[in-house]
Amino acid sequence: MQPDKALSSDQPDVGRRGSYKVWFDLSFILVAHVSLFPIFLLLWIIIPIMIWLGDRGPVFYQQKRIGKNGKIISVRKFRTMIVDADTKGPAWTTPDDPRITTIGRILRKTALDELPEVLNICKREMSLVGPRALDVAEQAKLEKQIPGFERRLCMLPGLTGMAQVYDPEDDADDKLNYDMEYLYCMGPLLDLKLVILSVLNTAGARWDRRDAKPMDDE
Repeated sequence: MQPDKALSSDQPDVGRRGSYKVWFDLSFILVAHVSLFPIFLLLWIIIPIMIWLGDRGPVFYQQKRIGKNGKIISVRKFRTMIVDADTKGPAWTTPDDPRITTIGRILRKTALDELPEVLNICKREMSLVGPRALDVAEQAKLEKQIPGFERRLCMLPGLTGMAQVYDPEDDADDKLNYDMEYLYCMGPLLDLKLVILSVLNTAGARWDRRDAKPMDDE
């Protein structure tokens, strides 16, 4: 699928089109955790233990991201880098960055480091599917570089989304095009498709394919 370069500049009626999201998100999370309870139980137990055993550091990494309508939200992820990584290297990380821990490399490839963001979905600060929530500095930078980039903030950010699935290089211009295409095409069937594709990416360890990304994506 290619991003639609000819999208209208008019903002879609996100409130009406996204009215299904509360029941879709919470129902999917509940059904997944109940039907796959042993798997999720192991993930919630084993991942923190492996992170702690690696260097006896904190399990979670907390960061500020931009949510719907520019609201700043606090997001927790499983930590994938050494403690105080921001003081021990450049602001951007690369796939072979020595600051990424052993378990961190696995978590990044499978995107399981993002599992704690389920709590943000339950708080209705995020959705299962939507534009990626960027850190404050990256969002501000891209708004200056790309006219209309802030339009993607008209709905809740997503744990996964069209840009996350179809734009592995995370090109900023393509990100905006994919996100805006999603805003016009969103629906339960599209969300289900994107969630399934995301699960397949996790099973195949096909995430985190960018050459470099901001430190705040730790």
